[in-house]
Amino acid sequence: MKKLKFYLIGLIPGLIIVFFILNKKGASCSGYLPNSRVIAETLSKDFKYSESFKTEMNALKIDEKFLKDSIITKGKVDFDKSHAQKKPCPDYLLTYPEKNPTYEITFEKCEETTMMKTLKKLK
Repeated sequence: MKKLKFYLIGLIPGLIIVFFILNKKGASCSGYLPNSRVIAETLSKDFKYSESFKTEMNALKIDEKFLKDSIITKGKVDFDKSHAQKKPCPDYLLTYPEKNPTYEITFEKCEETTMMKTLKKLK
């Protein structure tokens, strides 16, 4: 029981100190989750747009900045409806926002480029 007390006396302040240090540096563990990795890899590639995607972007008045900064960055990849293991270019279905989705995008993530295929407004 005495060892447990000493352990907790050291562990709890240590966790608090580490939490504040990492929080100030802006460190986050969320980049390791599959959704975050797919989004980060997608944003790092050159974007190409299908004709239907361009047409829908114009119709919905969505510009490339909003697409990248909001829809893709804050979107949620639906891995059940995606083909993440498809070779050579896996394709994904992304919904935005995460709760009560308004937009749905399908895209293909190749080695050098990301091909945006379809854009749908759900509501």
